[in-house]
Amino acid sequence: MALWRGSAYAGFLALAVGCVFLLEPELPGSALRSLWSSLRLGPAPAALGPASPESRLAAAWDALIVQPARRWRRVAVGVNACVDVVLSGVRLLQALGLSPGPGRDHAVLHSRNDLEEAFVHFMGRGAAAERFFSDKEAFQDIARVASALPAAQHYVGGNAALIGQKFAANTDLKVLLCGPVGPKLHDLLDDNVFVPPESLQEVDEFHLILEYQAGEEWGQLKAPHANRFIFSHDLSNGAMNALEVFVSSLEEFQPDLVVLSGLHMMEGQSTELQRRRLLEVVTSISDIPTGVPVHLELASMTNRELMSSIVHQQVLPAVASLGLNEQELLFLSQSASGPHSSLSSWNGVPDVGMVSDILFWILKEHGRSESRASDLTRIHFHTLVYHILATVDGHWANQLAAVAAGARVAATQACATETIDASRVSLRAPQEFVTSRLEAGSRIVLNPREPIVAWHREGVSFHFTPVLVCKDPVRTVGLGDAISAEGLFYSEVHPRS
Repeated sequence: MALWRGSAYAGFLALAVGCVFLLEPELPGSALRSLWSSLRLGPAPAALGPASPESRLAAAWDALIVQPARRWRRVAVGVNACVDVVLSGVRLLQALGLSPGPGRDHAVLHSRNDLEEAFVHFMGRGAAAERFFSDKEAFQDIARVASALPAAQHYVGGNAALIGQKFAANTDLKVLLCGPVGPKLHDLLDDNVFVPPESLQEVDEFHLILEYQAGEEWGQLKAPHANRFIFSHDLSNGAMNALEVFVSSLEEFQPDLVVLSGLHMMEGQSTELQRRRLLEVVTSISDIPTGVPVHLELASMTNRELMSSIVHQQVLPAVASLGLNEQELLFLSQSASGPHSSLSSWNGVPDVGMVSDILFWILKEHGRSESRASDLTRIHFHTLVYHILATVDGHWANQLAAVAAGARVAATQACATETIDASRVSLRAPQEFVTSRLEAGSRIVLNPREPIVAWHREGVSFHFTPVLVCKDPVRTVGLGDAISAEGLFYSEVHPRS
């Protein structure tokens, strides 16, 4: 009995030491180790050292991420969907008998040689990209080689399908997906995703996802970051064939949130078809009942005319929310002569002040205001090491939780973990930055204990958070879609007045 009491007493004191560590993580490690040793419980565990910035940041996120007061019940997502064939880019190009040469970007791929040059171009920069492969037979040959490689894996693909799949993980949500869904994709989709019969087709659309790891080498080439290069010969998604089915399904489904993606897939189409389909997109969005917000998810593009049309043909003012990464943001500014558009590309980590300037310009020039009948009031920007949510004041709530949730899912999904493992992620965001490069912005110093930084600029609120970057990512595809879906899930829109 005395032995039992002694063990219980020691256990209680050990628990107390743990509580001291959690409540006072700045207490010197030597003091904690001394206290532990005085209990004669053996060597002090490493966890009793000072908490890492990564673990403090993750704990702060968990405390900040709360459900919105008013939650979505029914989410409709369209219109691009496919099967992703994910594999090592270097292994595929080696299997195709290709060797690394000088990298060169191609807006459209016409041959294996174009594929090799474009892959080298982006792998050398550690940047994501997506391209259309124009030759159907050559693409099918490459796809057969890719699928036959032992390490090739098949996943749900396409922004709409990935966003729908992410939403479907919340069982209290009903999710409608419209897009070209073949038998393989249908098998891969969550049971909670409803696909209308009109969206089903006999053959799947395949996209090849060529991944590379940070530090991976191919000849003289060395990737600075883990990322992926995507290409396809996808005509169903390219023509946005599911748009009409999507719109006609909304009346019966009665969603309270609509997510649209796939505009980038039209890059392989003629200028005339692009313009016509964009006008039909705007007409379709205008038919959605007032009060149902529409989120537009952009993706990698090279056609400046198509991006300019998205900006100027009333697509942006027709949507309430926009999701995009650093390449898409700079390309949008370049296509519409916005701030910092003379910059050819980002030099390493995108400058926070420049990003903030472009986000502000989009909302000021194309967002809702007293003098402009636009619906655009929210932009969720994501890059590898930080995220920013910018909103026009008075239209959205719970954005602090939303930006934190988007960053948290970037870490867990990249590392394929349920919760953040602080030993597998690193804090790489700039420790200090200014909030604008065009005006006198504030200078911010990052604090992992208070990871959400907020600032305000002429009726626009900004919420910034660093990202905990996975050191050895399991899968990079679909991270942007997961980030946007998670951010939307935790967002609340104010009813329109």
